[in-house]
Amino acid sequence: MLEAFVFATILCGFFGIIFKKNLVMKIISMDVMSTGVIAYYVLVASREGLFTPIALNVQKGAYADPVPQAVILTAIVIGFSIQALMLVGVMKLARDNPTLESNEIENSNTP
Repeated sequence: MLEAFVFATILCGFFGIIFKKNLVMKIISMDVMSTGVIAYYVLVASREGLFTPIALNVQKGAYADPVPQAVILTAIVIGFSIQALMLVGVMKLARDNPTLESNEIENSNTP
């Protein structure tokens, strides 16, 4: 059931990127989609019976691999920086154009 909600989040973001015309809404949709992808990786990586290797009194058993955790943390940071960069680009477009609708920007910039 949880997988269905995660895939629904990814699809909502994907359809928002395709069907929304406002550039800020496209950026938000991309963030929703990337959040869904990160949630899917966390859902797949979470398993019962794994111990963290940093605890002091841990029984012998299977340890959680820290590499996927580091990759997901890196993906979150990169996604945040890309989102900030795109918002700065939209702010620069907003100076020259009275609207942020992608169709009107394309029409005003064609020769």
